[in-house]
Amino acid sequence: MEYNATIEEENKEIANRYKDLLKGTYEVLSKEDKELIRKAFDVAVEAHSKQRRKTGEPYIFHPIAVAKIVAYEIGLDAISIASALLHDVVEDTDYTIEDMERLFGETIAKIVNGLTKISRLNKEQDASIQAENFRKMLLTLHDDVRVILIKIADRLHNMQTMDAMPGYKQVKIASETLYIYAPLAHRLGLYNIKTELEDLGLKYTEPEAYNSILSKIKESKEDQLNYLNQFEETLKAGLDKENFDYEIKGRFKSIYSIRRKMIKQNVTFDEVYDKYAIRIIYKPNSNDDKFDAWKIYTIVTDYFKPNPSRLRDWITQPKSTGYEALHITVVGPNSRWVEVQIRSNRMNEIAEKGYAAHFKYKQGTSEDNGLESWLNKLKETLETQSLNAVDFVENFKLNLYSKEIYVFTPKGDLKSLPKNATALDFAFSIHTDVGLTCRGAKVNGKLMPLSHQLKSGDQIEVITSSTNKPNARWLDFVITARAKGKIRAALKEEEKLIAEEGKAILSRKLRHLKIDYNDKNINEIVNYFQLRTSFDLFFRVGNGAIDNTQLKAFVSQRNSKILNFFKTKLRRGPSDKDFIAETDEVNNKFDALVFGKEEEKLDYKLSKCCNPIPGDKVFGFLTINDGIKVHKMNCPNAISLQSNYAYRIMQAKWIDSTKQEFKAILKIEGVDNKGIANKVTRLISSNMGVFINSINIKGDDGVFEGKLSISIKNSSQLNKLITNLLKIEGVKKVERVNTL
Repeated sequence: MEYNATIEEENKEIANRYKDLLKGTYEVLSKEDKELIRKAFDVAVEAHSKQRRKTGEPYIFHPIAVAKIVAYEIGLDAISIASALLHDVVEDTDYTIEDMERLFGETIAKIVNGLTKISRLNKEQDASIQAENFRKMLLTLHDDVRVILIKIADRLHNMQTMDAMPGYKQVKIASETLYIYAPLAHRLGLYNIKTELEDLGLKYTEPEAYNSILSKIKESKEDQLNYLNQFEETLKAGLDKENFDYEIKGRFKSIYSIRRKMIKQNVTFDEVYDKYAIRIIYKPNSNDDKFDAWKIYTIVTDYFKPNPSRLRDWITQPKSTGYEALHITVVGPNSRWVEVQIRSNRMNEIAEKGYAAHFKYKQGTSEDNGLESWLNKLKETLETQSLNAVDFVENFKLNLYSKEIYVFTPKGDLKSLPKNATALDFAFSIHTDVGLTCRGAKVNGKLMPLSHQLKSGDQIEVITSSTNKPNARWLDFVITARAKGKIRAALKEEEKLIAEEGKAILSRKLRHLKIDYNDKNINEIVNYFQLRTSFDLFFRVGNGAIDNTQLKAFVSQRNSKILNFFKTKLRRGPSDKDFIAETDEVNNKFDALVFGKEEEKLDYKLSKCCNPIPGDKVFGFLTINDGIKVHKMNCPNAISLQSNYAYRIMQAKWIDSTKQEFKAILKIEGVDNKGIANKVTRLISSNMGVFINSINIKGDDGVFEGKLSISIKNSSQLNKLITNLLKIEGVKKVERVNTL
């Protein structure tokens, strides 16, 4: 629809929108607050006076709309409302951050600066650059959470007014919204905004599915009202008898959540059984609104039969977003399943306003709330960020939408963790050092492996050892961003130590081979082994992946001068390769594909529908006539294969074979001395990078024999271990065998 309005009409509309902004703010505004907002409004109107939106409307309509969302829906203060009005001023006009600080003070200038940085970043297209943008945006949380809250409001208004944009831009912005902004809104307790962002995201990414569900919801509008009236009539007598002041609201669940259920359960719209929710919002009769919630629960279950497995008690233990409510699924009128949510006015306000309401109700109390502890944990995660931006954002996302479990420490303290968290995730949630030195855990009194998945109600005691070190296999089963970040940081430190040792070893070996240790020769060796940096070389020498034999092969190749001349010409480009990139991070050389938990090497073919390349996230699919076909995780056929043929799916991943661990079985024989088993296990544990999988030693008439299954990186490390085992008093024979 074409936009037509005179200057007078526009000015009148701007004034009306500004008055509307001040009418129903969540926070009560003082005279000074109103003056601050008016000043920000005047600056924004003047700054954007020559700008128009894609629809043809005055640009100032957008900052006013964002400020209204900030004031009404998120419920923030005057500083945030003023910052929302000014959020595009520095980016789009001649005003500077210094002007903002001079006119409005340091706080507003800092918030506007944060928002300006994000806007400038988001203009990039590339996926890894986009991940870097998200990381920088999330880092603003470290300074002031209001930056993100205003950015979410900005994104919501942009999503509401995207119709004038070209289709490809709509899809890009909608995908970005579903990827990071909706989960962020959810995590900050802004459920209404999160729902609207998801629905609008679906509208542009899957328009047919969105419109189909929307039309079905509209068709059943009358049916909805009748159902709500029936439900209310049935409950009225019970609630009135207890003198409750209440309101009953009914609604369809969001289009996005219905669509997600249809895909997950592989059903049609009509077959989704709990797509309707009823909310009872009450004013407490007593000082204890939690007690009243259980009272209402009893009244509801007196009239309607509940499904006990669908009771969700977020009153006794609120979600870490601060959300409190009782959720029950009951057989409602006409034998239809319906979800009933029971909330007090206070709980409802926290559910709808999230962050702002949480802090309004927290004033004057010392009780810590999940949202605050989550923000503190988040800040810590941001401080110890991973070097890889894509990993960082993926890890961050892990903790946004995760459902929660509640577990206990040995002293009875309650800890909240994401669903499917392991004993090792729990150890890292206690303290980084506890996680890094963790070697086992007792769950409900029973010894369990670190990869054991916890359930709500479990009591966990962590067993630590000062000699224990983290290993790369931990990354396969931990799920919290905190644990992943800390393990990666520790592994990098260990890689540095191995590389330093490797540098010293290489220097000694080159001296024996009569080759000078200098940059030119190191560069030649790096190119010979097809590595990227000198650090890669030192690391692989340090862990034994490059040994004496391979170095001698390099020397013999180098000594053939004619061959060397041609190889140098062919293999090396101009002078830029004469310099080694300086880095202290090992580059993965993805050269092998392994399958299953045992990480076996099997024959496979790469699927032509998605053409995976080394380093992609992949899975194996066992075909009937063509062996194992490897597909990318985001292959167009992935959802169909995984839902219809789950039993034929194989776990698969690309690895760097120079870092891979191999299983080896050793047979040990000798004289049965006191403490022999202890000496053997202690020696193996103290060897860097060697892990015991299983051990079985038995003695008979003064002699013993046993078998050990160990994980080891290469044959030189294994030979070194065998030599050291033979030095133990009483050990007479150590050999490698094929079976346990």
